[in-house]
Amino acid sequence: MGNERIEKLLIFLKETPQDPFLLYALATEYRTDSPVKAKEYFDQLLEAHPDYLATYYQAAHLFWEMGLTEQATATFENGINLAKTQKATKALAELQNAYMNFQIEEGL
Repeated sequence: MGNERIEKLLIFLKETPQDPFLLYALATEYRTDSPVKAKEYFDQLLEAHPDYLATYYQAAHLFWEMGLTEQATATFENGINLAKTQKATKALAELQNAYMNFQIEEGL
């Protein structure tokens, strides 16, 4: 985890608290070393910026890794629906493939 990067992102977030990218960047910075902290940022991002499509793939995978099957399922499904709405074909394909793998591995 890059502490210097995190410190800079936190400063930027104080300056522009409505920027979804900063929440996303913080969540991804925390993901490996502090998944609980990453989850807090992903949850905040999903609540405050539900149209920020990039969130869904990463958040769903984190929830899956944390054993939060229901939250991962909902996040994959919401991301797939949003990708369809936004006509984001690449993101849609990535989310659908990841969701299929998730379902197979979880026996759903």
